Amino acid sequence: MEAYAVVETGGKQYRVSAGMKLEVELLKAEAGQDVTLDSVLAVSDGQELKFGAPLVAGATVVCTVLEHKRGDKVVNFKKKRRKGYERKVGHRQELTVLEVKKIA
Repeated sequence: MEAYAVVETGGKQYRVSAGMKLEVELLKAEAGQDVTLDSVLAVSDGQELKFGAPLVAGATVVCTVLEHKRGDKVVNFKKKRRKGYERKVGHRQELTVLEVKKIA
């Protein structure tokens, strides 16, 4: 079994392993920079699983920022029939694409 970690960033939790690419909420880092994610909730080395309460002490995940992009458009449409009320709002989330280098 491979090593993995559960990290929290942008209010969401992700299960990551080395070499994995993932899209997270926008981080303040330039493309090509290394980012350290310190909020690690669980770590497995392939043999043993450690849970934090709430964080695992001393555990970090090092990632490289590949790019910044915008996600798919999400459309919110409201309508009340026979009243002439329609409301349409679109949203595109700013995302950062990360590649996990190592779990320490």
